[in-house]
Amino acid sequence: MTEAIPIHHIGLLGGSFDPIHQAHLALAEAALDQLGLESVQLIPAAAPWQRAPLSTPAGHRAAMAELAIAGHPRLAVNRIELDRGDASYTIDTVRALKAAPGGDATRYVWILGADQLANFCTWHEWAAIVALAELAVAARPGSRPEPPPELAAELARLGRPLHRLAMPEMPISASGIRQRLAQGQAVDGLVPPAVLDYIRRHHLYQT
Repeated sequence: MTEAIPIHHIGLLGGSFDPIHQAHLALAEAALDQLGLESVQLIPAAAPWQRAPLSTPAGHRAAMAELAIAGHPRLAVNRIELDRGDASYTIDTVRALKAAPGGDATRYVWILGADQLANFCTWHEWAAIVALAELAVAARPGSRPEPPPELAAELARLGRPLHRLAMPEMPISASGIRQRLAQGQAVDGLVPPAVLDYIRRHHLYQT
């Protein structure tokens, strides 16, 4: 009798993490608790293709992410996009993870905010993404976690769920944190203390 291969359940949370903040961690923890995931991998982008080039070097952003997840044993930083180094297309990342050893025995869930869900159909090869990974969405201020019609139709065709994560709306954004830091304002409570210490030691986000 052939022994069944265990299926692993892994969440994927991509972003620039410039800097990583408490809402990122709350979203990852909500996915862990509500979806029964073994872990969530935070994937810093090398070069997000739908936004302006990042001003903070990848090494700093990855280091801050590592500091942020200390004390969160089921969170990990995956450098797959940083190591690849080119434009960060989600489909390339998901395909690489599925092709890696054990990838065919892993159920991946891509975690995103409602603001990202609203423009998901502008992502490169978006239909291929939902064919390889499930989606989980949480509410963001000003956005409802409802898929655009084209995405809803594709999910229905594939029989894929759209997981909705219940979590309090947290009006925290990396751009707002960068602006506050550039203006010399406090960001205590918006980023983990170790991340804030790193930002101060390396004089990040200062004009």
